[in-house]
Amino acid sequence: MKAIAVYCGASLGADPLYADAARGLARVLVERNIGLVYGGGKVGLMGVIADEVLRLGGEATGVIPRALLEREVGHTGLTRQFVVKDMHERKAMMSDLADGFIAMPGGMGTLEELFEMVTWAQLGIHAKPIGLLNANGFWNGLAAFVGHMVEQGFVRPAHAGLMMLDADPDALVARLQAAAPPRAEALV
Repeated sequence: MKAIAVYCGASLGADPLYADAARGLARVLVERNIGLVYGGGKVGLMGVIADEVLRLGGEATGVIPRALLEREVGHTGLTRQFVVKDMHERKAMMSDLADGFIAMPGGMGTLEELFEMVTWAQLGIHAKPIGLLNANGFWNGLAAFVGHMVEQGFVRPAHAGLMMLDADPDALVARLQAAAPPRAEALV
């Protein structure tokens, strides 16, 4: 696994534990020599994880729509920064660059990005692992609601299982690495 796309908030959230979790995930990525792919912003949890990956000597790749860059929220010190036309192009490029996905605490955009990747996995568009970093129990309500959707017959249990939930960043990344299919170049 060479890169993980991380979806997270453009704000810090109400609890300092969320920023701590971002720094913890950054440390795990760098220790495991896994690059960060993220939305390219310098604000909120996005900025925290990118800054920490860079501070620790890792690689941080941003993918940001031009409109957001022009609002001056783009990070200027990244290893690589791709400027794209819109959010659709951003999500597609992030998916192409990543071997797996982690959703940290965030808002509506984080949910939208997470569920697009889950839907793509459900439809067989990709076979990359998806994790939820459950910092401070942030995703407990979502996990319960997904369980409710399974009980009501709208989501298959196997599809609900596409999202791995863990509060420990090291354990979560290890689970993603164990679940990731081998890269094409490794099959040669």
